[in-house]
Amino acid sequence: MADVVDGPTRSRMMAGIRGKDTKPELQLRKALHAQGLRFRLHDALLPGRPDLVLPRWRAAVFVHGCFWHRHDGCRFATIPATRPEFWAAKFQANVERDSRNVEELARQNWRVATVWECALRKNGAEAAAIDLKQWLLNPSDETRLSIP
Repeated sequence: MADVVDGPTRSRMMAGIRGKDTKPELQLRKALHAQGLRFRLHDALLPGRPDLVLPRWRAAVFVHGCFWHRHDGCRFATIPATRPEFWAAKFQANVERDSRNVEELARQNWRVATVWECALRKNGAEAAAIDLKQWLLNPSDETRLSIP
């Protein structure tokens, strides 16, 4: 199936997709700050440049969009009708890269949390921030957390 827009328009549309400071990320940052948690942003020295880094708890937080990072079972994780082979390969590469980054962070003794976009839409950023705070304050808990 051919694209419904011309090349320059598609390029402009794709260029508008942000990699950091996205709406879900900003919502979570605001809620975490309101919970009294302080963090660094997009630490380039860590694998995957986590969206939020909480050095005090040696924790990294990724805020993933369900579409781009393929949240299993989520209604937002659709595949576009145009060029499905291209998109399948792109999504698979994203998932593999995310997995490698989480594994490398774990090898470096970092705790890793993933907050999914749909969780912020469904329950709000405040609920996710409370879950993250509880996870951070209980070091005996799991080293990985996913907030779906």
